[in-house]
Amino acid sequence: MEQFKGHPRLPKFAVPKRYDITLKPDLTACSFGGSVAVHLDIVSDTRFIVLNAADLSVDAASLSFASSKVLFKPWKVETFEEDEILVLEFGETLPIGSGVLGIGFEGILNDKMKGFYRSTYEHNGKKKNMAVTQFAPVDARRCFPCWDEPAWKATFKIRLDDVPSELVALSNMPIVEDKVDGHLKTVSFQESPIMSTYLAAVVVGLFDYVEDHTSDGVKVRVYCQVGKANQGKFALDVAVKTLEFYRDYFAVPYSLPKLDMVAIPDFPGAMENYGLVTYQETALLFDEQHSAAANKQWVATAVAHELAHQWFGNLVTMEWWTLLWLNEGFATWVSYLATDSLFPEWKMWTKFLDEITGGLKLDGLEGSHPIEVEINHAAEVVEIFDAISYRKGASVIRMLQNYLGAECFQGSLAAYIKKHASSNAKTEDLWAALQEGSGEPVNKLMNSWTQQKGYPVISVKVKDQKLEFEQTQFYSSGSQGDGQWIVPITLCCGSYDVRKSFLLQKKFESFDIKEFLGCSVAETACRGSLCSWIKINVDQIGFYRVKYEQELSAALRNAIEKKHLSATDRFGILDDSFALSMARQQSFASLLTLLGAYREELDCTVLSNLIPISYKLATIAADAVPELLDLINQFFIGLFQYSAEQLGWEPKPGESQLDAILRGDILTALAVFGHDLTIDEASRRFHAFLLDRNTPLLPPDIRKAVYVAVMQRVSMSNRSGYESLLRVYRETDLREEKTRILRSVASCPDPNIILEVLNFLLSSEVRSQDAVVGLSVSSKGQETAWTWLKDNWEHISKTWGSGYLIRFFFSSIVSPLASFEKVNEVDEFFKSHPNPSITRTLKQSIEQVQINAKWVQSVQSEKHLADVVTELAHRKY
Repeated sequence: MEQFKGHPRLPKFAVPKRYDITLKPDLTACSFGGSVAVHLDIVSDTRFIVLNAADLSVDAASLSFASSKVLFKPWKVETFEEDEILVLEFGETLPIGSGVLGIGFEGILNDKMKGFYRSTYEHNGKKKNMAVTQFAPVDARRCFPCWDEPAWKATFKIRLDDVPSELVALSNMPIVEDKVDGHLKTVSFQESPIMSTYLAAVVVGLFDYVEDHTSDGVKVRVYCQVGKANQGKFALDVAVKTLEFYRDYFAVPYSLPKLDMVAIPDFPGAMENYGLVTYQETALLFDEQHSAAANKQWVATAVAHELAHQWFGNLVTMEWWTLLWLNEGFATWVSYLATDSLFPEWKMWTKFLDEITGGLKLDGLEGSHPIEVEINHAAEVVEIFDAISYRKGASVIRMLQNYLGAECFQGSLAAYIKKHASSNAKTEDLWAALQEGSGEPVNKLMNSWTQQKGYPVISVKVKDQKLEFEQTQFYSSGSQGDGQWIVPITLCCGSYDVRKSFLLQKKFESFDIKEFLGCSVAETACRGSLCSWIKINVDQIGFYRVKYEQELSAALRNAIEKKHLSATDRFGILDDSFALSMARQQSFASLLTLLGAYREELDCTVLSNLIPISYKLATIAADAVPELLDLINQFFIGLFQYSAEQLGWEPKPGESQLDAILRGDILTALAVFGHDLTIDEASRRFHAFLLDRNTPLLPPDIRKAVYVAVMQRVSMSNRSGYESLLRVYRETDLREEKTRILRSVASCPDPNIILEVLNFLLSSEVRSQDAVVGLSVSSKGQETAWTWLKDNWEHISKTWGSGYLIRFFFSSIVSPLASFEKVNEVDEFFKSHPNPSITRTLKQSIEQVQINAKWVQSVQSEKHLADVVTELAHRKY
């Protein structure tokens, strides 16, 4: 049996065809029993059957394999816990052909949000349990023994026994029998189509629902806690329209007779189970009176993302977790396509820039990984559910779609889905379909983006009437890698009417401007040897950064001030300059000067990047030049006042949803930077809210801003604002409001209050998945947060250590640190407190601390920084 230990994949002796699963959840004892009959084919001579099982007590007496009316009993059974496999050894070679493997088992309804677990809710003032499954990526094995790899597709017949008769029981397929016997019932479901184990699902609990149908008759329901049915109506409407959109876009109808979407109180994000999609409440429910406009966007894109998987992931499934990006990158990209078709006024493709930026940020680390990353063990899978698989994956798909053309891309995609429906596919299969449909060398072009980590920075300069391009691998550390890409370059020169596109396939290429642009165009667009402005990577479609020589950079800054550039290009110039400054390829002073060009910025997406950039710059300045911090904060207040004055505090009749979102973001920024008038007005509105929770003075879109403003004046000697927010937290049953408060309270500048907040996150008052949203502390609380993390690491590791949420403790608390001493502290602490499931995340976090520390040193060495900051702070706008 030892020969099966330590392998990343299961042996291929047997192929599962169908699972007949019976589960008997006990919601009082928080346990379950069950049995599974696996119809399988023995395909090669073997005395062994090897499958996955974890955290289950297998009934040895129940084990059997029946083939051709012969019953085989294993003579030896062993579970290898580290590899999460169950090995059955038989006394003789099993016959080739079909048979049925029978296994009885028991397990615990755990509180880890994985496998078959329990979630809690309140009904009529009493706390109750529900039973929920979360199998992705590798946790079906915690519910029943199975071949728990995506390539082992099978059909599923699921039955639930001893379900309390008043509860709702759901699975992937419609119910075929609901048999009540007194206070209990047995619920049997139709056999599913062929699918991977991670997509099977069961939910048992007390729910209300709302229902609708698509135009071709698919029944769609949204289930939520009793009394919250109205909050499911928006998601229901989005789901119906999105299913219809995907049906047409993929040219393949939705393949199941129903789609249920369920809001679960304790759930880590959202999961695309075939026909039974599960969500945390904030990703599915929208309250017209108390939800913010930003949450409406979040619900729409979350629903569109999970429903995209019904085709791209569920119908056509990746062959192995190395190809996770095929699922997640594609679903991320197409969720924007669908949401944009439903809500064009939301300008979703401008919003998509957030995805590109998130991908570029992580992929700029030397500790990043390729889109296609080798997975050697199931335990490694969780760490690649990250910005590379989702955001970079989505970004390179959009870059390719733009290069091939939307119509060609759609047609090729439909052909790919038809060809691989109900089976598994690899990246090469997708490239082959797109290459066949377009005639372009897709495989060659895209391999440079999926099989190596990182991305290029394209340096651009004009010299002797020539436009020169050079690509080098970009690292936020300032190092240079040796990667090389085939880069789809787009550029505009002086006008969006003057465009050029080409593939940069070498390290360096040079073009004569007049030949490159065309003589007449060049003469019109250029002044002397320089165009009035040149913008590379038009509308930020490409997954790369651009570094301009000084004259070109100054021309672009002037174009921003004169409002000659699109919002997407203003966003891109800002983001690239920020990254170049962090990598010490551009001075801190020049970045601040560029920011000054955005003083009349009103675009929601541009400001949604400008604001966190300003937060980061203020944090670096606090470590590097604390004597200049007041002036820098003054500069940022001046930077955001114009847009704040344009938007005001009150919603305007007929204003766009984007303006509603922006109002809250801008007011939050002014509060963080200490703008007294903003904090005073926020305090006035907050006190009115405490007296009347329905006051029009505090609509949902500005609540977070007001809560943050209130916390700016909280201290150990003035705790009333904090205590009041905790009271609101405890009184509300709206999950969005609870998370809004958690996101606000750690912004307090008093480290002692921050410590209280962090301890509150670990209390029973905060659900496990919500704790991570409150970890972003103010710059004055970073040292406190780091000490708290060390002091509570044993508890944190035990509670969150086996899931992906533990990564947020690192990214929020460790990554903002900015000294070489902290690099050593973090490294030493985790050497003595290892956790294998966070190896990659730890490496990335330590690297970010090193980057911050080098950036601080660089800022300290800038000779004229004080003069630049003083001029910017006192400039009259």
